[in-house]
Amino acid sequence: MDSFVKEANLKIKEQVKLPPGYWVEWGGAFENQQRAMARLAVIVPLTIGLIFMLLYTAFNSVRHATLIIANVPFAIIGGIVGLFVSGQYLSVPSAIGFIAVFGVAMLNGIVMVSFLNDQRRQGLSVRDAVRRGAELRLRPVLMTASVAILGLIPMLLSTGVGAETQRPLATVVVGGLFTSTALTLLLLPLLYEWSELRAERRARRHTETSIAAERAAS
Repeated sequence: MDSFVKEANLKIKEQVKLPPGYWVEWGGAFENQQRAMARLAVIVPLTIGLIFMLLYTAFNSVRHATLIIANVPFAIIGGIVGLFVSGQYLSVPSAIGFIAVFGVAMLNGIVMVSFLNDQRRQGLSVRDAVRRGAELRLRPVLMTASVAILGLIPMLLSTGVGAETQRPLATVVVGGLFTSTALTLLLLPLLYEWSELRAERRARRHTETSIAAERAAS
């Protein structure tokens, strides 16, 4: 629909001379789509912001909440690639699919970060906690993604009535889950290790500075 309207506007601009005071507006399904996309442009950032606040209250850490929110770009990559490979365009159903895959991606991030924090509380070093967490959370994360992907395969392959609504949504979710799951298992533990080691170095420097200041004062 978007490509048709763009092409039609280009043809009108090239071949039609409108009298002064006249203009062209598109209504119907295109108008409804544009209105829905404008609302989603507000709803999606607002939703991510609210989720970030909930994650902060759950983990009491901006660093850990940011790590989990980092799964959102992981999901976006797969969704965009899925639309490109299948020759589809960004539409309202695909935008809703992005919202759905964001939820699953962040759920996987919560599972991973929570387990890594538990391992750290048990006395493991950052490297050992990351290695153990990546091994033991592999199955739960894969199970969560596999259930969603298998459940959406009928929608992904649908060709009957309503397929124009079902296929973009399923394409985005399936593609997003592939990349978000892989990157959650591979990149998220590395980002966790990097952030934890950086926080430890910062805390150690702060402690050394405080001790030096106390010695200088005494």
